[in-house]
Amino acid sequence: MSEPALTFIDVETTGTRATRDRITEIAALKVVEGEIVDRWVSLIDPGTSIPPFISKLTGIHDDMVADAPRFETIAEAFKTWLGESCLVAHNARFDASFLRNAFKRAGLDYRPRLMCTLRISRRLEPEQRQHNLKSLLARFDIQTSRAHRAEDDAEALWRLWQAWQQRFPAEQWQAATGQEREHRNLPAHLDSALVSELPPRPGVYLFYGHNRLPLYVGKSINLKNRVKGHFQRDHQDDKAMRMLQQIQHIEWEETAGDLGAQLREAQLIKELMPIMNRQLRRQGGLKTWFWPDGEHVPTLAGSAVLISSAPGERFGLFRHAREAKQALKTIIEEHKLCPQVLGLEKGKGRCFANQLGKCAGACCEKESLEAHTQRAQAALERLKVSAWPWPNRIVIREKSVHTRKSAYHTVDHWCYLGSAVSLAKARRLDFEAVQFDVDTYRILNRFLRSPEEHGLSITPL
Repeated sequence: MSEPALTFIDVETTGTRATRDRITEIAALKVVEGEIVDRWVSLIDPGTSIPPFISKLTGIHDDMVADAPRFETIAEAFKTWLGESCLVAHNARFDASFLRNAFKRAGLDYRPRLMCTLRISRRLEPEQRQHNLKSLLARFDIQTSRAHRAEDDAEALWRLWQAWQQRFPAEQWQAATGQEREHRNLPAHLDSALVSELPPRPGVYLFYGHNRLPLYVGKSINLKNRVKGHFQRDHQDDKAMRMLQQIQHIEWEETAGDLGAQLREAQLIKELMPIMNRQLRRQGGLKTWFWPDGEHVPTLAGSAVLISSAPGERFGLFRHAREAKQALKTIIEEHKLCPQVLGLEKGKGRCFANQLGKCAGACCEKESLEAHTQRAQAALERLKVSAWPWPNRIVIREKSVHTRKSAYHTVDHWCYLGSAVSLAKARRLDFEAVQFDVDTYRILNRFLRSPEEHGLSITPL
């Protein structure tokens, strides 16, 4: 039985973003039973200018590709030429992502099987620190005349493949390529054994880059499926591509359920500040409109009032005073409230808005302060921050449907203090410097509206 065809391929591009940048050169060598039987080499007109730093790196300039074909014109023929062969490339997901997007723009679906020589190198020589193509070629004394040109790199990759087969025993070589076929969708720098160990249960996961730099924190009710899902979308998401190129290590923590996973995710993101997380990042000092009981005017307060027991209503969670004032101004205009009475404007007597017919007259006694206060608080109701419904802290018990064990989450005035394996230990959790956090508030508010539906039970302390 003949071996399946391998296509050693390299593409040069205008940048690193597979969804937006374009291919400028393709070189593909088709290998059958250890021999190059055909090749496809072509410059490609990207339809856009090539950035100067890319031209300096590759030697490919705009004038070189001016008369080259657009990818759309060769797409169908090139796809037929590739056939069902397996693509072999260094950091194969990068090349494959550009090809998949280029074919997609041409109206064709292309989903190749991949073999990544970067990952194979790491399996063959785990003791080596450098596995980039330049280092590998130097290590195996493979010469090239031009770096970062597609045909030269594809040729060098084929010679590296042959050198590996000569250097390593057949069993070791077959094991390395067999593992690559099994885990071909994983990031190039990631140990496949880590992914195999991921449990199909709730928890949080952490992606790390070089020197354990935190890249991303996520949560899921099925860690294994969620993490694998990240590795399927890099061709259509530039952020995912950037992240997958950097991932070198994964850690995870199991939780009893979804609530524990969400609370821990929000906590870890604020502690570690991963570079790829945009949501749930630490906020600065939050602002809210605090309306004390018996008063006719709200005051702009900091986050401390959100966890205090001071009697009154809290309206809105804002990142800064400007945002809070704009929100109040909008509501004032919508409901003909008085900006002067509510403290957004200075002055006495009839306000300017009333002169324009945009204020019902609380400033000049056409409307009583009591009626104005009632209308204003009703208008602000949509921004109302839910009051903490317990006198003190509570412990939320969350049962695991997988292990039959429980986690106990301690919460005080919407502040998450931590989790424990027993009620007794949860009672002892106490963080002096805990601050109100809007993401934790939203998570808890969502789950505590109907705790029974989420399988939760509450013990007030």
